[in-house]
Amino acid sequence: MAHSLSARKRVRQNATLRARNRWRLRTMREAIKTFREKLAHGTLAEATDAMRTCARIVDRTAQKGVIHKNQAARRKSRMSAALKAKKTAGPAKK
Repeated sequence: MAHSLSARKRVRQNATLRARNRWRLRTMREAIKTFREKLAHGTLAEATDAMRTCARIVDRTAQKGVIHKNQAARRKSRMSAALKAKKTAGPAKK
């Protein structure tokens, strides 16, 4: 256990920042899940809107230092590729 005042403050700060980082990660993952759900079962317009929202959240998460900027770029690139594949696939044949 921390004994000095500055060490105790650091423990409090670490707990607060960890909670905030975990919230940001959870929010980002939920946005990605929403995008994938819209991509699989929603319309193309819904998927595009979800992609826009998700990219904004991923960028903000990287900007705050929770994830690396290259990880954010990779996630957005893969989402964009999936959306493009859905656009070019056209209507499903039955």
